[in-house]
Amino acid sequence: MMIQNIAPAVYSNAYPYGRAPQGEDFLLIFNEKGFLSSRLTGETPFQTFAALGDKAPEAFPLISIDDRVLYMARGEEPPTGFEMHHFGELMHALPKPWSFAAVTAGHLAGWYWDNRFCGRCGHPTEPGKTERSLVCPHCGNTIYPKISPVVIVCVTDGDRVLLTRYAGRDYTHYALVAGFCEIGECPEDTVRREVMEETGLRVKDLRYWGSQPWGLSSSMLLGFFARLDGSPEITVDRSELSYAGWFTRDELDLKDDGISLTRSMIVAFLNGES
Repeated sequence: MMIQNIAPAVYSNAYPYGRAPQGEDFLLIFNEKGFLSSRLTGETPFQTFAALGDKAPEAFPLISIDDRVLYMARGEEPPTGFEMHHFGELMHALPKPWSFAAVTAGHLAGWYWDNRFCGRCGHPTEPGKTERSLVCPHCGNTIYPKISPVVIVCVTDGDRVLLTRYAGRDYTHYALVAGFCEIGECPEDTVRREVMEETGLRVKDLRYWGSQPWGLSSSMLLGFFARLDGSPEITVDRSELSYAGWFTRDELDLKDDGISLTRSMIVAFLNGES
């Protein structure tokens, strides 16, 4: 199970251009540091337009959960009853459907903010009227949401698995080798390159495992299992990792966190499902 597995709730990314906010729709206000909301608990975790009344700012619809639409507005100063939150808080503070909704809304809000001006001619862009896009009315340039492919690699050697820790990040739990696909590179080549660059290891027998939309980095995560090919001696790239090492199943006691592709893959190895 991962953060996007929200059944029986239903997620929709249908483009709701021009839809006016309804009373039970939610408002999130985004700025460069995170988002502003009223609270992060309960069945209705965000501020509703009904509660805001005539104090609601002009807002743009993003996505919906069970027909309740999340709207975005931009702002630095929170209205009364709003407070600052960071996206990292979402993973455990909210019911899963709304954690996923807010992270995905943040992905879109960041894309809208980063593309307020046309990269071709510099004129202001406008939301597309028939599809999720931004259009330059001056030169006709059309911009679509940024989704970057990233590989997550679970490297195994018999009864052992390669685990890492990131360097210079707030996340300090065990992770797997990961990295963005480069231009002209297929995901399988990214797997081999990233494992070699970060740990000095070679891999073979790549097997696709699954995927995950990850709004925190505007990414689509692609999970692979791979077997060690050759020497197990690790050479850590200290610019990327603070640690990398081999662990047997008996040395690990990790449970599925219900959130990340990384954890689901590690647990699959521990359960002999890989």
